[in-house]
Amino acid sequence: MARTVNESGCGEETQSQEPQGPGLGSARWGPQHAGARELANLYSPGKRCQEWVSVILCFSLMAFNFIHLLANFHLGHLWYILLSVVAGILTADFASGLVHWGADTWGSVDLPIFGKAFIRPFREHHIDPTAITRHDFIETNGDNCMLTVVPLANMAFSFLTLTPQEIYHVYPWFCYLFALGVFVTLTNQIHKWSHTYFGLPRWVVFLQDFHIILPRKHHRIHHVSPHETYFCITTGWLNYPLEKMGFWRNLEDLIQGVTGEKPRADDLKWAQKVK
Repeated sequence: MARTVNESGCGEETQSQEPQGPGLGSARWGPQHAGARELANLYSPGKRCQEWVSVILCFSLMAFNFIHLLANFHLGHLWYILLSVVAGILTADFASGLVHWGADTWGSVDLPIFGKAFIRPFREHHIDPTAITRHDFIETNGDNCMLTVVPLANMAFSFLTLTPQEIYHVYPWFCYLFALGVFVTLTNQIHKWSHTYFGLPRWVVFLQDFHIILPRKHHRIHHVSPHETYFCITTGWLNYPLEKMGFWRNLEDLIQGVTGEKPRADDLKWAQKVK
């Protein structure tokens, strides 16, 4: 499958009229693609409820923890805080790549519960990459918020139960966890911005241009079919070194050798749907 992308940095992504092959004809990419329409229709009220609950809990816990981090701040921790924040961002970037690679490469929408709830958005995204730009804040961020609720709750519990002296000693660790939680939570929002070519706030464009968060041009590399590289979507800092190491390719070879499962088979199945 080929893909044509506007490399000018502005305007919307354009996609080829693939896949092609026996019995496939020319399937339209984007929201009119048969697979994209079917996947979009699988978004359920129950899924929406889960996302709302996750967002409310996540941001409530995040605010609580931030207030307590400020209340327990000491200048002596400054360098540790900076190192902890950078480490948290790098961990979030790697985690985004691991989850993205896993969901893109393995599993099926037909899996009970998990498939429709969590694999479905990844399949939809490859055949309609701009669908994410039409999702509201809740749909965009609900699943990532769900991932961070438990560690943020545990951190909040620690603030309520530990003595000030104990908090002082684990403060850099809390800063790492908080930075990790914030950037994991915002990963899909950052991902959405990397597909948005009009109307972005200037501060978002600034962060993209200086590669503090995932840049638009950088993320285009992943969207060249068959979507087998550059999986990290928080900052994208780790994409180049992981690619040079052959990290994802070696993992796929190992798993395929052990299980016999072919990488991205389900992804290709949805891309080839014509009705």
